Amino acid sequence: MTAPLTPSQQPPHDPSWPPPPPPHQGPAGDPITAAEVVQGLVVTAASAAAGAVLGALWVWLAPTVQLISDGKGVYLRNSEGEAAIGADGTFVLLALAFGAVAGLVVFLVRRKGGVPLVLGLAAGGVLGSLLAWWLGTKLGPTSDVVAHAKAVGPEVVFDAPLKLQMGAAAMLAWPLAAMVVHLLLTGVFGPRDPEQDWDAPGH
Repeated sequence: MTAPLTPSQQPPHDPSWPPPPPPHQGPAGDPITAAEVVQGLVVTAASAAAGAVLGALWVWLAPTVQLISDGKGVYLRNSEGEAAIGADGTFVLLALAFGAVAGLVVFLVRRKGGVPLVLGLAAGGVLGSLLAWWLGTKLGPTSDVVAHAKAVGPEVVFDAPLKLQMGAAAMLAWPLAAMVVHLLLTGVFGPRDPEQDWDAPGH
């Protein structure tokens, strides 16, 4: 009966048997580094700050809802108008454009991608949309319709405050557009993992 071989005494590798595959390496399996986390935070902050521009553009481009008072109540000047829907549509279209640009810029700056960047695009898009919503309502006509009607007097047309009828859904337009554009660009034009040549000599 012989003693078991120690690791240093193992017999040479049999060439008739293929070697075990090496562990997979690549961007998808790399650990998240502190630098990538910082980059994700920078993307979040930059996207959130861009929300101020979106809010200003929303106030400028959104159609206005006109109101009129008879001294006793406030009414829509045109009850069949679609300005309220147009304000929502304007916000969503602008948010989609901002999200697409954000995803493109992040990809051009950091082609390797990474989870922190995607999360930064998502969080920054939500924060930017919230800031745009808040800023748009502040820059637009006052939300105190009764006081506004009394200030302008009866039978005088004035603008209604800017509102989002589909607020929660509109908040998702920017982050969804940013993530979709970034992931598509990364999948099509991003770096590829080197392929292993299993038939090469010595492998």
